[in-house]
Amino acid sequence: MSEPLPQSRRELRERESAGREPQRAVALPARATAAARPTRRLLPRLLSIGAMLGAAALLVATSLPANAFYRGPVEASLTAKSAPAQVFEAKNEVVVTAPARDAYSVVSLAQKVKVMAVTKSFSYTNDPNGTVQWPFAVAVPIASGFGDRLVANCGYCSTFHEGLDFTPGAGAPIQAIADGVVSLVQEDRGGLGNHVIIDHVINGKKVQSVYAHMLTGSVRVTLGQAVKVAQQVGQVGSTGASTGAHLHLEIHLDGTPVDPFAWLKANAN
Repeated sequence: MSEPLPQSRRELRERESAGREPQRAVALPARATAAARPTRRLLPRLLSIGAMLGAAALLVATSLPANAFYRGPVEASLTAKSAPAQVFEAKNEVVVTAPARDAYSVVSLAQKVKVMAVTKSFSYTNDPNGTVQWPFAVAVPIASGFGDRLVANCGYCSTFHEGLDFTPGAGAPIQAIADGVVSLVQEDRGGLGNHVIIDHVINGKKVQSVYAHMLTGSVRVTLGQAVKVAQQVGQVGSTGASTGAHLHLEIHLDGTPVDPFAWLKANAN
């Protein structure tokens, strides 16, 4: 009589008899299990690197123009030909050339007035024996002529000068230019200041001479008085619209002011 088989063997035989193959667990070797672990760790890293490279390629493709890497026939031909080498030699000498400028100068208004006063000649001589004389026994400086002024001498002065300004100095005696009759003696705080008008008949024409800005209290003639040529009328002052001591002399022909300098140069003898 045979000994009873262990339960495990009994079951095995029962299964074999039933025609089914037993399932056996296959155990992997220890080496294969150890080799699989690094592979599982490396795979995520490779996937990350691949994703980064793909993003970089997409960025380059969208940022560069389509023809960035295209070399056309002209560029290729220029590249194929070898260009001559250029050599630049630096020298220590530095040459500085001044830029060309237009020729011009800046002249102030005061300079223009000064130039005009200097270039205009007011030279004259007086004949003490003449029937028509200058208002001073000897020639004296003339500061301003007849006509338009670039700038009025003062805020209340006219830009058109109707007389001739003599500057011999304050107090200098003023004489009548010819025989005549005094038609006006007036003290004026503005305008002509203290002034005298004398009527003459010269060369058959009525002429009036005006002596203005005279010193206060210096007038030597009276209204209606007959005067002789070279007779003292008054003294140089600075009354009225005046910026300094001077004689403002006017010559009127038929009531119209004319250039005293030109008239005296033509008629003084």
